[in-house]
Amino acid sequence: MSSLRTDANHCFVCGPSNPIGLQLEFRLEDDVCVATFTPGPHHCGYDNVTHGGIVFSALDDVMANWLFLKGYRAFTAKCDIRYRDALPLGTTVRLEGRCTRQKARLTQMSGRMIRVDTDEVVAETEASFMMIPE
Repeated sequence: MSSLRTDANHCFVCGPSNPIGLQLEFRLEDDVCVATFTPGPHHCGYDNVTHGGIVFSALDDVMANWLFLKGYRAFTAKCDIRYRDALPLGTTVRLEGRCTRQKARLTQMSGRMIRVDTDEVVAETEASFMMIPE
């Protein structure tokens, strides 16, 4: 597995040096990129619900980190998200990102955010990533 690039240390989602970031730690399990996340009070949108942008950011990064952990460099070209339920603050979720198709410079990915307590899907994404040539 690749280690975190030094220029990613301040990434909002996974950067360990970002004091206001999510600081998620991604890993590969059976060809699926996974992480857990528990939103706190500073992730609030309204009424003790996690802001949708935080949900989107976490899902974008779980897909991007599948590529990164495989040794690829890429950027999000397009991402569609389907919010299925609100995520109350303090609710731990499991993030999953997997590759669905690779062709030339384009990689198709999918992501899911699943509540640990109920196994309900909070949100899911489908995205295209453009590979950056070495």
